[in-house]
Amino acid sequence: MPDFQNIIHTVYEETKHLSDTGKVASYIPELASIHEDKFGICLLDIDKKSFQLGDFNERFSVQSISKVLTLAMAMSLIGEKVWNRVDVEPSGDPFNHLSLRNKKMGYPEIR
Repeated sequence: MPDFQNIIHTVYEETKHLSDTGKVASYIPELASIHEDKFGICLLDIDKKSFQLGDFNERFSVQSISKVLTLAMAMSLIGEKVWNRVDVEPSGDPFNHLSLRNKKMGYPEIR
């Protein structure tokens, strides 16, 4: 089994002082209130053993990173077939299809 604690310690030490890693999204209130120096790592292995470092115990909003986690779960369930559905709504239409906008606005569907 890899030494996960040592691996996350190395990642933490190599990245915690990087200054060119972006900015806190000030237009998202849940993120704007978080101090930019917060940094934590928590890893749960297949045996449910936990490895942590830094501000791992801080609560935070996952925002769009949840899409990556959902994609990973979908890939584990159906594999490469997931790419047949990326960029479309459950209807099979593109995510920005005009008919979807009309439905959300209460207008009749246009086909």
